[in-house]
Amino acid sequence: MKPTFQQLIDHAKATLKYAYAPYSRFKVGAALSDEKGRIFTGVNVENASYGGTMCAERSAVFQAVSAGAKTITEVVIVTPTTAPTAPCGFCRQVLYEFGGGKLKVTSLALKSGRKKSW
Repeated sequence: MKPTFQQLIDHAKATLKYAYAPYSRFKVGAALSDEKGRIFTGVNVENASYGGTMCAERSAVFQAVSAGAKTITEVVIVTPTTAPTAPCGFCRQVLYEFGGGKLKVTSLALKSGRKKSW
C-alpha cells in the first residue's frame, strides 16, 4: 500500500532531530517510498572533509536500496527554513537513477509551511 504524502512528511520530520550538522547548522530530513510502499528515512551527516558529507536524500535512498528497493516513487525533504530547499546535484543524480522521470520530489520548509515539488 502506498504511503500518504502526510505519512512521508511525518517520517521526515521525525528523523530531522538525528541530523548531524555541526558545521553548517543546516539540518535536513528525508523520507521516501519505494515500489512496495515501504518508507525509508535519512538525515544529512556532515564531516569536516565536506566531501565525506552525506545528504539526507541519498542517505534515505541508500537505506532503501540496502533493503532491496529497486524503484523510488516519492521523496519528501524537510528543512527548518522559510523557503523550500532543492536537492543538490549529487542527490538529483541518485534520485533520477532510482526514480527516473516519474519520481515526485517535494521540499517542505517547516518555518513557513511552504512547499515545492519537482
